[in-house]
Amino acid sequence: MPDSPLSAEAPAGRPLLSLAGLTPDDLGFVADLASEFGRDPGRFAGLLAGSRVGLLFTAPSTRTRTSFWSAATTLGCHIIHFGPGDIQVSTGETWFDTGSVLATYLDAVVARTNGPQADLEEMATAMPAVVNALTKEEHPTQSVADLSALREYFGPDARPGIAYLGPVNNTARSLAQLVSLRDGMRLDVYSPAGHGLGEAELVELNRLAGREAVRQFDTIPAAPEPVDAVYTCRWQSMGSAPEGAGEGWIEAFRPFAVSRETLRLFGDGKPAVFLHDLPAIRGQEATSDVLDGEGSLVARQVFHKRSAAAAALIWTLRGRDIG
Repeated sequence: MPDSPLSAEAPAGRPLLSLAGLTPDDLGFVADLASEFGRDPGRFAGLLAGSRVGLLFTAPSTRTRTSFWSAATTLGCHIIHFGPGDIQVSTGETWFDTGSVLATYLDAVVARTNGPQADLEEMATAMPAVVNALTKEEHPTQSVADLSALREYFGPDARPGIAYLGPVNNTARSLAQLVSLRDGMRLDVYSPAGHGLGEAELVELNRLAGREAVRQFDTIPAAPEPVDAVYTCRWQSMGSAPEGAGEGWIEAFRPFAVSRETLRLFGDGKPAVFLHDLPAIRGQEATSDVLDGEGSLVARQVFHKRSAAAAALIWTLRGRDIG
């Protein structure tokens, strides 16, 4: 842990930086919290009354930032917003020193940086109650929202199989961690060569699961193993082409685009349901009739981002002690 003259006794709390840091039982508890909040947010009104929460968003966000604000408001928190120019890491201060300072004033920080996961890990050594609202590597609360939407559709005890199509990004990585922790779920990743999970990462996910929970392919077969849901993400994360993609990359990615026919192919004749974390570039990674069509869970994923945000805040600040 770095030494700093700014260090102060940090408030009580626990980080939620990665789903890989949870046990299966922890994940089940957080997932149940999110589902219960989604059904009846009024039941949780004021649960965290008086808690001081910083929303630190140094990268663009529509849904995640607004959903955390909405959840924190319902829970009774006092909220302060930080933009990219509002904290001194922009002038060279370390994330540890920033965390030390914020720990003096706040009970929790929700941070979205699109930067290295290590930045939030460093801040959390000084300010334990840090929620990862997106880094370059992971997006854990999105996966909790996804699970809430899936449980709502298939039932709370369902363990749906999922096919993920497209480049592996922070959302896909957290989805793989979720599947590894949730016994009975399966994830088949279909990514262009060089844009999937690393081999060591894939081995670790399946070691964590104690089974072959995550498989990976670099082509779409004529008859893929059927799944219950097809998931894709925006190919151009934060408006940029996938890392390492060369000129003409869109043509190489085109076979991984999702159409109604894709849903029928993966659903073994009966269309699989569809998920997308948004924002979307319509007509690129998915067609509009998929995004808006029958069997799309996209609107419920958006709805449950607030559910996931509430569950993350409760878990971070109160753990299982929710009265």
